[in-house]
Amino acid sequence: MNIFRFLGDMSHILSFILLLHKIIKGKSSVGISLRTQELYLIVFVARYIDLFWNFSSMYNWILKVCFIGASVSIVYVLRYGKPQQATYNAELDAFPIQYLVGPCALLGLLLNQDHMSPFEMVWAFSIYLEALAILPQLFLLQKQGEVENLTSHYVAALGAYRTLYLLNWIYRYFTEEDYVQRIVWVAGIVQTALYCDFFYHYYNSKKGGMNRPVKLPV
Repeated sequence: MNIFRFLGDMSHILSFILLLHKIIKGKSSVGISLRTQELYLIVFVARYIDLFWNFSSMYNWILKVCFIGASVSIVYVLRYGKPQQATYNAELDAFPIQYLVGPCALLGLLLNQDHMSPFEMVWAFSIYLEALAILPQLFLLQKQGEVENLTSHYVAALGAYRTLYLLNWIYRYFTEEDYVQRIVWVAGIVQTALYCDFFYHYYNSKKGGMNRPVKLPV
């Protein structure tokens, strides 16, 4: 494992911690997209369906359990927590996620690493879906216009995770023989590109202080 992947994993874990802190301790779901969290839950369950039979390392196994467990907890709290339900805005969080899940499932069937393996099809589906899962969250924030501090840090941590993973792939390409993962690379580039506009406004807003909310053009 290289430093870029490790830091990427830590950024991903940090995003979970920030979001759980906001919705549980802060008792608020303002600015949070339940639809994005449900998509991430689908992503992790699909990708780590091999949890019970494919053991590569304890580090990898713990990450799989943490990602699934954190996603289940987030979706459960957002759906059934009373203060979270009261602060959730379904009108803003109205992105039609069926237009993401359906095409990604079709791509998983058609474009994967082994057309004879159902698991590879499901794995490819999860890669494609993760690339687009942040869209409902970004659209919600765009409609809202202003992103409160903790939510902005959560989205920034997710973007940092993906950016660090891009550096991880570049590093592995130049240091590992025969390392080629075109599906992962293309999906990762698309996913990182989706964060660029948010990062621009995040940087401009935080220049005046890390506690300032992020202003987005409506």
